[in-house]
Amino acid sequence: MPFIPLEEHLPGVTGLLEYRKDSAQPIRELTQFLLRGPNTLTEGERELIATVVSSGNQCTFCTTAHTAATDLLLGENETSARAKQDILTAPVSEKMKALLTIAAMTRESGKSVTAEAIANAKAQGATDVEIHDTVLIAALFCLYNRYVDGMGTALPKDAGYYSILADRLVNHGYTRLPQGYDHLKNNVKANDTAVKQ
Repeated sequence: MPFIPLEEHLPGVTGLLEYRKDSAQPIRELTQFLLRGPNTLTEGERELIATVVSSGNQCTFCTTAHTAATDLLLGENETSARAKQDILTAPVSEKMKALLTIAAMTRESGKSVTAEAIANAKAQGATDVEIHDTVLIAALFCLYNRYVDGMGTALPKDAGYYSILADRLVNHGYTRLPQGYDHLKNNVKANDTAVKQ
């Protein structure tokens, strides 16, 4: 049960972003830029960073949502599953393992990131911008994880919600839908009716 009144048809972070559209706007813009903007890291790799950080923070909503987005972008689900279990044995490049390690360190504390981890990432071919963006994505998703869990947001009633959300994140990105989210109320009502029948 959320700690403040939120729209029932918008579980997780979406309800919070709709609650305060003014504070949501710059967060959405930063997320869109970092995860969907021009970058030498693929969208799938950037979503994987968000997934690993959210998993480490034990944020169920964000972990499930970004796992679904990662899997959709990569076209498979083994990479995200294994990266959440053990970064060093995940089926990703050595550079990506080094960056995911930095992301995990950032999740623990900014002071947990070591010069050795940075040097290793550079030795594996990571650029300064890739290292910068990895740390910033990790820090941003710590914000999201704490925002979602700190406000006690609800999880979706239907696990299929995550597939719909992943499709929206992959094909529309992180900006607010131009028409808003009222159309999702119809989905909630239809599901509630189906359950009652």
